[in-house]
Amino acid sequence: MLRLKIRTVIRLNKISDIVMEVKKLKESSIAKIVKERIKEFEEIGKGSNEEIFKELAFCLLTANYSAEGGMKIQRLLDEGLITLPEEELERRLRDLGHRFPKTRAKYIVNARKLIPRLKDILGSLNDEKALREWLVKNVKGLGYKEASHFLRNVGFKNLAIVDFHIVDLLVRYGLIEKPKSMTKRRYMEIEDLLEQIARETELSLAELDLYLWYMETGKILK
Repeated sequence: MLRLKIRTVIRLNKISDIVMEVKKLKESSIAKIVKERIKEFEEIGKGSNEEIFKELAFCLLTANYSAEGGMKIQRLLDEGLITLPEEELERRLRDLGHRFPKTRAKYIVNARKLIPRLKDILGSLNDEKALREWLVKNVKGLGYKEASHFLRNVGFKNLAIVDFHIVDLLVRYGLIEKPKSMTKRRYMEIEDLLEQIARETELSLAELDLYLWYMETGKILK
């Protein structure tokens, strides 16, 4: 029992360290950028099914790839993410340097069947975690990280995006050990920890992700 109490106190101290750093950023110029980015996400969520689908395609592209690379491809292909035949989309992805052009083209084309009802799907469930579960089960190529990323990018605020940058940051602060693999159970455990940090910093998980990403990379992307 004493060892458990000691470990709890140590973890709380480590959480306090990261909370303090986030609170400092909340008082800096970074806060304005975070607010602007959250507003951009909300606007995308109010857009057309087609605009929302482009964010879904972006998140399919970023799996085991880079956010910056996915953003570049999304910008250059734009409507092509919706209209290009699978073989042509694969060729374009390969030309643009994506690591997995064949599988990502297949995933994007397969997901196009959702375009006519994307907004209805997003509005069908009040529980964001239940909505994430639906996406993971029904959109091939989306795991929990990618589904959370997509939902955040269209205005949802209460899901954690547990990517390797966030994992590395939490490891550096001594809050977790680096997982050998990201199982659903491990993902949820890390999400619980991030929810605790979000409460302490009075931020949504969507906002917290942007601050933590900045702390680890010096950038605020999407």
